[in-house]
Amino acid sequence: MGTSTIAGVVRATCSAIWWRLKASVLPPPTRQQWFDIAQGFLERAQFPNCIGALDGKHIRVKKPPNSGSQYYNYKQFFSVVLLALADTNYRFIIVDIGSYGRTAEARIFMASRMGRWLQSNQLDVPEPANLPGSSGPPAPYVVVGDEGFALSPHLMRPFPRRGLDAKRRHFNYRLSRARRYVECAFGFFSNKWRVFLSAIQLAPQNVNVVIQACVVLHNYIRTYDTTPEEEADVYIPPSQTETLPLGRSGSVGLRVRELFLDYFSSPEGSFPLPQ
Repeated sequence: MGTSTIAGVVRATCSAIWWRLKASVLPPPTRQQWFDIAQGFLERAQFPNCIGALDGKHIRVKKPPNSGSQYYNYKQFFSVVLLALADTNYRFIIVDIGSYGRTAEARIFMASRMGRWLQSNQLDVPEPANLPGSSGPPAPYVVVGDEGFALSPHLMRPFPRRGLDAKRRHFNYRLSRARRYVECAFGFFSNKWRVFLSAIQLAPQNVNVVIQACVVLHNYIRTYDTTPEEEADVYIPPSQTETLPLGRSGSVGLRVRELFLDYFSSPEGSFPLPQ
C-alpha cells in the first residue's frame, strides 16, 4: 500500500473518530456541568468557584515546508499547540487545536473561540456566588492558569514569585493545586497516545486531525475506562512556562484575585500549606 493511500486512510479514520465522538465526550458544557466541575475543584483541590484548569501543550511536528519560523517555539523545536481547559477527572472541557508553535499560549487563548466565549459570557457560566462559608462579596466562576496567561475577571494567575508574603504564597499554592489537573491530563494524553512522544511526520493539517481524534478518545477513556492504577503511573514533566508581558492586568481581575486571596487567608477558606 502506497504512502499517500496510508495517509488518506489515517486522515479519514481520525476525522471519523472526531465527528463520531465529539458530541458525546466533548460537548459544550451546560450550566449544571459547570456546577459539577466547580464542585470537583472544591472537593479535590480546595479551590472554590473554579470551572477549569487551562494550559497549552506543544505537539512536536517536523518542519513544514516554506513555514519559516512560524512553528518554531521557545523550547527550540517545531510544534503546533493544543490549548485545553481540563476538569478534575483529567478530561478536556474545551480545546483549541493547531495554532503556530511560536505563538504564546496567552495570545492563543485570547484569539481562540474559548477565550472569546469566556470573556463575552457565551458559555452559560453560572453567575457569581459567595465562596463557601463566606458572607463577603460574590466571586465569579474562574479558570486557573500559569504565569503565561493574562489576569482577568475570569482567569486567575499566580502572583509573581519575587517578594511573596505568606498570604500570596498560600494563594499560589492553592492555585497550583487546581492547575495541576490540566498538567496531569496532558500527562495521561501523551502516555496513552505515544505518537506525541516524538515529532509527528505529517503535514500540519493532518497533525490537527490526529490531535482531534486523540482528544475525543482520551475523553472517552477518562469517562468510561479509567482505573485507579492508571492515575498512579502518570508522569508529569517539569513546568517550562514562558512568561511574557502581555499587557497590564485589568483592575477588575486584580480585585477578583484579591477576593480569593483574602478568602484563602480567612478561617472559612484556610487550608494548611505542606510542611
